[in-house]
Parts: sequence; C-alpha cells; structure tokens
Amino acid sequence: MPRLDTVVEEIAARMRSREERGKVASYIPELAKVPLDQFGIAVFTADGEMFTAGDADIPFSIQSISKVFTLTLALGKVGDQLWNRVGREPSGHPFNSIVQLEYEKGKPRNPFINAGAIAVTDVLLAGHQPREVLGEILRFCRFVADDDTVAIDEHVARSEKVTGFLNTALANYMKAFKMMENPVEHALGVYFHHCAITMTCRQLAMAGRYLAFSGRLPGKGVSVISSERARRINALMLTCGHYDGSGDFAFRVGLPGKSGVGGGILVVAPEKASIAVWSPGLDPHGNSVLGSLALEQLAKAMHWSVFGG
Repeated sequence: MPRLDTVVEEIAARMRSREERGKVASYIPELAKVPLDQFGIAVFTADGEMFTAGDADIPFSIQSISKVFTLTLALGKVGDQLWNRVGREPSGHPFNSIVQLEYEKGKPRNPFINAGAIAVTDVLLAGHQPREVLGEILRFCRFVADDDTVAIDEHVARSEKVTGFLNTALANYMKAFKMMENPVEHALGVYFHHCAITMTCRQLAMAGRYLAFSGRLPGKGVSVISSERARRINALMLTCGHYDGSGDFAFRVGLPGKSGVGGGILVVAPEKASIAVWSPGLDPHGNSVLGSLALEQLAKAMHWSVFGG
C-alpha cells in the first residue's frame, strides 16, 4: 500500500498542472468571483492523522455540503418521521428542478436536492425562530469540525437570496401542497444562510469524521449519532450526493460523498478516512471537476472503494 502522504501530495501536484478545470457557479454572483486556479485536499485517517496538500486552508462556501449536517440534525429531531416529508431516491434531474416536484405532488425526491433540503430546513424550524435554528446549525458544524472559526459568509447568503428565484418557487410549490409548515421566507432565509457556511478542506474533513467512523468522533469517545444512522446517511450520500451525476461518481470513486456548487466535496471512506477536496470549477451537473478526479485517483491508489478491491 502506498504512503498516504505521498499519494495526497502527488494528486495535488497533478491537479495543479491540469488545464481543464470546469466553470465556477456564475449564477451566484459571489461564487463567480472565486479564482479558478485553486485546489485543496485534506484526509483525516482512523488513527487521527491529518494529511493536507494544496489550498487546504483556504475557506470556501460549502453550499450543498451543509445539507449533510442539516439532515443529521433533522433526523435527530424527528427520526424516521422525516421520510414522510422527503424521499430517499436519486432524482435523475438537476438539483433545482421543479418538474419532478409537480409530478410527485410536492414531496422532494431526496434531502440533497434543493427542494429536499428546504423541506429539511422547514422541519428544523418547527417551534423555533430562524435565528435560533441557524445558530443550532452553525454550532453543530463547529462542534463536528472542532473549530469555532467556522462561519457564515453574509455576502454569499445575500447573493443567494437576491438571485434565488427558483429556490423561492420550489418552496412556494411545496407550500401549495402543504409540505411546508413554516413561513416560506423563514425556511428560505435559513436555507440560504446554511448554504453560505464557509470551511476549509481541513475543517470539512474534520466535520465528516462522525460519518466515516460509525457516528463517533475518533479519539474523543464522543458519539454524535448512532452507527445505523451514520450508515443510512452515507447510503444517501452514495446514491444522491452528486445530484444527477451521483451514479457516475459512485462508478468512478465508489465512496459516499456530498458535493456543493462552491466546488467542495466531502467524502467518506468508512472506518478509514474522512476526506475533503475543493476546486471551484464545476462540471455541467454542478460537481467539482478537479475534486471528482482527485477523489477517483485517491480511492484507486488506496483501494478505498466501498465495493471492495
């Protein structure tokens, strides 16, 4: 087995030299400003070591990766009742599609597409003010990342709100089918803000530890969620974590992962490592071009696929 530190360094070097990097998410004005020539990787292993390379300490907007953390909180709050509000199947449609929502009478296909994540946010709002819920989400992210500097980028949140017409339409559509219990503007406000959380690759790899290690934070003896719940969240990440590119990612990388249009990807190698990569250039599905390629190379080099070999 090759040395992990060497593999990580070599991957970062190869990514630096690549010319095809995709395109930044220009539909969110603040994300359109992010320089394309960046790549970072961080790998936290079962024995507590952290290996990083490239731009692993530059903060970026985690965007849809935050949906993993809100899903964790919502399951903690209402358990399997959550599945009355949101499904568990891959969508096969773009992450912001309204077509499927009409066909399925306002019930989103899974918690990782935009409509599903807005529905999950609505569940978290029950009996609480938006500011309280946002504080809870941010505290949870800081707790699992073991870093109180994790923050929300207000410029990105504002940028999303100003341009978020489609997300507003999705939320109103669900409200029309009585799938939203709180005011639409409250759910959207919290949603836009939790998508605007910023982390570095190092922080994100730390934040994913509970999913990589059966619900526990290794070395701390702290259980965040049950091992069964961690396994189920990982299953959803594998089948739905990359929007309508999820099948291809499972085929190429073979690990549960959740991408965001900020260019980050959080990936779990069960009982082996929690991995974060970031490069802002995206493919047509909204997934990081270099991030996906780097993860494919890492999984192959370390034999980390959940499918063996």
